Amino acid sequence: MLNVSGHMVSRLIELAREFHAGDTVLAAEELTGWDDDKGLGRDVDNHPGNPFLREFQSVVDELDPEQQQDLVALMWLGRGDYSEDEFEEARALARDEWRPGTGEYLLAHPLLAEHLREALDVFGLEPEGLSQ
Repeated sequence: MLNVSGHMVSRLIELAREFHAGDTVLAAEELTGWDDDKGLGRDVDNHPGNPFLREFQSVVDELDPEQQQDLVALMWLGRGDYSEDEFEEARALARDEWRPGTGEYLLAHPLLAEHLREALDVFGLEPEGLSQ
């Protein structure tokens, strides 16, 4: 069972889409201590006035660490790093590597919205209120 609701994931998908739609993608740099050598990232510090960035980070910051870890594990699942059968493994790694700044880490992945949506599909959860 997930520690984060499908409704919450759906809201974060929408915010991530809006944030990523407005900016160019930059090469990933060290972000908040998370170790991730896959994919591209974005320098979220260069967008302090972006309302989608602020809201996304605010929502994620209000989640407890277990919920934040589930979001990271869901992203990894959705991008194919783990299978459904390996989800507990992904959770364990997310738990071991958790650091403050999860919102920045997640937004550093330009395909975050698609990865989270894929993960919801894996669990048979219908994204709530999302446009196709």
